[in-house]
Amino acid sequence: MKVEKVDATVADFDAHFEKLFAADDDGGKVKLLLFLADREPSSSLTWCPDCNVAEPVIYEKLESLGKDVVLLRAFVGDKPTWRDPAHPWRVDPRFGLKGVPTLLLWDASKGAAKGRLEDDEANVADKIDALLLLD
Repeated sequence: MKVEKVDATVADFDAHFEKLFAADDDGGKVKLLLFLADREPSSSLTWCPDCNVAEPVIYEKLESLGKDVVLLRAFVGDKPTWRDPAHPWRVDPRFGLKGVPTLLLWDASKGAAKGRLEDDEANVADKIDALLLLD
């Protein structure tokens, strides 16, 4: 089984999202969106400590799932960009982000999230397992 990771920014998100998530021809793949802080240029870490903790836990769970997964990693921008209350993903009713990291299990047939883990629970292995069971 394979985890396909696709990276997107605010600028190119819609194109990736439409290609990967809008159609229901997924061939049984689990579809997830992971909203993360941008990586710091000087390291492989993000400016968000919660993201740095959650990422390895999420990836480990996805690798051991036993199903094909499409993971769209959506980078919210630098800290000032993310803090703007008018950030596109904060105001988009499909996502309604309040914090990062946020992990969404996407239901392409309904065009909506089937489940979500907010920033305070996206690093909890049992919660990730429970979210993945919804698929």
